[in-house]
Amino acid sequence: MRLKDKVAVITGAGSGLGRGTARIFAKEGAKVVVADLNFDSAKETCNQINMEGNEAIAVRVDVSNPDDVQEMFNRALEHFGKVDILFNNAGVPMSSLQIEEVSDELFDRIMNVNVKGVFLGCKYVAPIFKKQGSGGVIINTASIAALRPRPGQNVYAASKSAVITLTKSLAVEMAHEKVRVVAINPVAADTPMLQGFIGDRDEQEARKTYTASIPLGRMAQPEDIAYAAVYLASEEASLVTGTVLDVDGGRGV
Repeated sequence: MRLKDKVAVITGAGSGLGRGTARIFAKEGAKVVVADLNFDSAKETCNQINMEGNEAIAVRVDVSNPDDVQEMFNRALEHFGKVDILFNNAGVPMSSLQIEEVSDELFDRIMNVNVKGVFLGCKYVAPIFKKQGSGGVIINTASIAALRPRPGQNVYAASKSAVITLTKSLAVEMAHEKVRVVAINPVAADTPMLQGFIGDRDEQEARKTYTASIPLGRMAQPEDIAYAAVYLASEEASLVTGTVLDVDGGRGV
């Protein structure tokens, strides 16, 4: 119960890495705000947590919309009375495209969700942490693609690089408030989002390509990211801030 009595807000928690983390945070004692653009998926995650005897509420949020993000935190405070952990996990993928093939609309969508969404989460949780006066933890989902980008992943890699830089900047900025800001770099994960990276390629061949690039020989599972997040959110990591943890099977080496 490493997160006992903590309140965690997790975006993108309706599926994939977010759902896996929400369920494991709850098992570790946290009360969870399951936030997702797809409200039905958020409710499904919430129901799974509640059926396991733990506590969660579902909230619909477009992380690129300031009003939605503010309301997400309002709901958390109304229901649980505080926020201890924010996991900015929501993101969108990108199939392989040469730079001249990237539309303005795709660029804006990736930046709005992957960068602005993280920015807004940090912006609106900061005054909550400061008012509470007991510190807090922000975890941001970046990607190993930010450090070792693949051809055709140009804008996606750039968005995740921005997340890493924002993480490090805020770690310094918020340290005097005892707020820790960290990030996780997942490798390709076996989740529903994977299809968004594969695009129109043959799925089995694409999976083989991903796996071949990972020294440990497998893609990430939601639990791999979830347990890394549990550590970073726990008191065991009380001296860890500004750190970007690679959970990548060695791909970034």
